[in-house]
Amino acid sequence: MSEHIVSRKVYFAIFGALMIGTALTVFAAFVDLDHIFHGANTVVALTIAVFKATLVVLYFMHVRYSSRLTWVIVAAGFFWLGIMFVFTISDYMTRPNGLTP
Repeated sequence: MSEHIVSRKVYFAIFGALMIGTALTVFAAFVDLDHIFHGANTVVALTIAVFKATLVVLYFMHVRYSSRLTWVIVAAGFFWLGIMFVFTISDYMTRPNGLTP
């Protein structure tokens, strides 16, 4: 089985994108976006985090050039993460005023 060789140029480009994403996250933390809608800062921070996590999974974990079975395993992991989020949010939303006991 031959492996795909990724050039240093691609790794440096991904590293640069991750550093820009980190700078955007820091910048967004200092800007008050809650006047747009409540929780806008959280949405922006999570969007940047998902983008950065996708780059890490695809390139540094070599999923981009892996077999279809690897893609299925990664998709199953994200599906399971989604199930856990749904259960957590449904538990949180059924509590009075969203408070923990």
